[in-house]
Amino acid sequence: MEKTVTFDTALQLAETYGNRPENLELAESRFNVRIVARDGWMTIEGGKPEVELAEKFFETMRGARKQGMRIGNSDFKNMLERAAGGKMDEIIQVFDNPIVINLKRKSVVPKNINQKKYLKFIQKNDIVFGVGPAGTGKTYLAVAAALKCLQDKSIEKVILTRPAVEAGEALGFLPGDLQEKLLPYLRPLYDAMNDMLGADETLRLMERQIIEIAPLAYMRGRTLSNAFVILDEAQNTTMEQMMMFLTRLGENSRMIVTGDITQIDLPKNKKSGLKGALEILGGIDGIKLFYFDAGDVVRHPLVTKIVAAYENSSKENDS
Repeated sequence: MEKTVTFDTALQLAETYGNRPENLELAESRFNVRIVARDGWMTIEGGKPEVELAEKFFETMRGARKQGMRIGNSDFKNMLERAAGGKMDEIIQVFDNPIVINLKRKSVVPKNINQKKYLKFIQKNDIVFGVGPAGTGKTYLAVAAALKCLQDKSIEKVILTRPAVEAGEALGFLPGDLQEKLLPYLRPLYDAMNDMLGADETLRLMERQIIEIAPLAYMRGRTLSNAFVILDEAQNTTMEQMMMFLTRLGENSRMIVTGDITQIDLPKNKKSGLKGALEILGGIDGIKLFYFDAGDVVRHPLVTKIVAAYENSSKENDS
């Protein structure tokens, strides 16, 4: 069987597979078909079920690109793995009535159903907990949502915070000014903003204190109004710190709390504030708890397998 998928331009065709010819070879292998792509068209040859699945996949990628999604190499590979793994319907749902966060430097689009649900929760609630393993996008999407609110002027500032557990929040012994002392703990937040805004724009907004990055200890005693506040690595807060943070919420503010309860670095005699909050706050209107799992990892496909392997090992050790 042979099917042809047509595109508006050769560039649009190339953008559906991340502009990397090797990705077409990977698609041939995963779908068990033969693909020829040139100019503004693509032919797919093979058995009927395989060709129809591959056709549906590339048509979906074409639609995603038309919606404004920029399909990078890792994006393509993750979508391909899901499609080949029987989750084509899920991919279609992601781009049905899409959520697109258009920022100055790039567009951020959820890459799976759970990311889409998470963003919807963020849009509709004042406090959202995003819990799950590394690579699920819980912090990255929270930063994107915060920067979008800032861009739309619905809030006046973005505040990003993390507990500096490794230094016991006693940062004075580290060299440099406060920003330099905090950099090792807050690097993932800087990386996310640099990716979305660019390093120069991020620095400009920080110099104007429109974006503030600070350790959790510096939140004490403040009331955070007209702000979008993100607490990252929340599994390393104590119960007291978590309550302190959540009660900083002021008028016209929103909070996102992210963490992974399998990666707690607190002393064994200290209960994680994230665990405690998940147990206590689930029934309160305006607060939503959202859980990601290993299947939601959107980094290199091997990361999903690594996370799953560790989860299985942990379950075996507990039994």
